[in-house]
Amino acid sequence: MEVYERCAGENGELVLRSDGRHFEIISNGVFLMDTRAGESERLLVRAALERVARPADVLIGGLGVGFSLAEALRSPTTRTVTVVEREPAVIGWHATHLRPFSGGALADPRVRIERTDLLEWLSATPGAYDVLCLDIDNGPEWTVTDGNAALYAPAGLDLLAGRLRPGGVLAVWSAGAAPAFEARLRERFTGVTAHPVQVARGEPDVVYLAIVSA
Repeated sequence: MEVYERCAGENGELVLRSDGRHFEIISNGVFLMDTRAGESERLLVRAALERVARPADVLIGGLGVGFSLAEALRSPTTRTVTVVEREPAVIGWHATHLRPFSGGALADPRVRIERTDLLEWLSATPGAYDVLCLDIDNGPEWTVTDGNAALYAPAGLDLLAGRLRPGGVLAVWSAGAAPAFEARLRERFTGVTAHPVQVARGEPDVVYLAIVSA
């Protein structure tokens, strides 16, 4: 692996490295994501937009390698996309090494990038969305950053639900099944479904969808 950049992030060291064809992002020595597949990240957005089935303003928590953002822009029903990403290095890499994977999406006039923490931003900024896609950390039950766990807790889910319009869809990416989290979703949303996505190694990724009552 060749290290392209090593920098201080908001919660420790961030590393962008490559094997020549694909890139990986490492946080404090823990693998976060790579550019090798991306099917579950694309499904996160695609399935939510299909479920809401109307012109949609989309909020994506976590830019990552850009698969979810690029998928949102492919949909003819997407009106706007707001992406909340707290790491300036990750945003910067989409102007260079990661640009091919997000398709230059940051330059699309429908896209707005907010460089901040998602939980803080949701608490302080007004606005409502039709689709809210949460791809923060490694999912509900394996967070690299301790503070991110609050997003998946009852109060965090209440906050997320409050930012969705009636009939809106919350989509949550998880690096594996999260039964306790699914139970919390069912207490607050309707039409909760889990969508496993096979990966090359290990247990499947899971995308959870949940609807705010109309």
